[in-house]
Amino acid sequence: MDKILKRRRHQLDEFKAYLGKKNTPAHVEIPDGLYTKCPQCGEMIPTNKLRDSLDVCPNCGHHFYIESHKRLAALFDDGQYKEYYSHMKTKDPLDFPDYDVKLDKAKKKTGMDDGVVVASGRIGAIKTIVVVMDNHFMMASMGTVAGEKITRAIEMATKKKRPLIIFSSSGGARMQEGIFSLMQMAKTCAALQRHLDAGLLYISYLTHPTTGGVTASFAMLGDINIAEPNALIGFAGPRVIEGTMKQKLPEGFQRSEFLEEHGFVDMIVNRAEMRQTLVKLLQLHV
Repeated sequence: MDKILKRRRHQLDEFKAYLGKKNTPAHVEIPDGLYTKCPQCGEMIPTNKLRDSLDVCPNCGHHFYIESHKRLAALFDDGQYKEYYSHMKTKDPLDFPDYDVKLDKAKKKTGMDDGVVVASGRIGAIKTIVVVMDNHFMMASMGTVAGEKITRAIEMATKKKRPLIIFSSSGGARMQEGIFSLMQMAKTCAALQRHLDAGLLYISYLTHPTTGGVTASFAMLGDINIAEPNALIGFAGPRVIEGTMKQKLPEGFQRSEFLEEHGFVDMIVNRAEMRQTLVKLLQLHV
């Protein structure tokens, strides 16, 4: 312990001497973007290190939001895939106040026209249709375009007799589109039933957060339901449920680990093991 303290004092003396040099600033500014603070453990992580680990904290394993195309590149063989329906753009069917402003802001911020990406490629040499909900765009809330893209992806998988993987992450139905948003629940479920009737595989991959109408429809209908660690998965949020029921919820309620323990999720998979897990499942079932 004495040796450690002595070394720390020596390092402090050297640092003070450095600050005392002529023309040396009293503090050094760190450029923005070099480090990212983990919201779970509070550690400052070099952003390039975080990027290399698929946006998972190397200290505590916290899963940050990940951009859709980055996930797809990490999933498909050699990072190669073809995107579909990218021309589809969200509009304002109800002339909801300021909705057009929010859409424009989200489009400029993300470079996307909606929060759903549909892609096709090979995973472990198996041709697969993949849907990724990207919560950088309005928390991937489900509107008409999101629902239509997902439905078309399911129908394409059924027509081409391919397995389907949907990565869900959503704040739920998009209130600015009213009943047009809610009807996407029934539409996606109907398409999934036809996919099931054709004897084809559907893997639902639940990420943080998966809530509202997405949870109440296609997200929980997988032949195999996988979740990322500590993801919030549920219909209404814990605070809403507690306020309605007037009672305290169990520890970890609606998190991946709680759902796995109670049979709603088949397995929890760290993002670093995402590709190898899906390769194994596809090879076993296709």
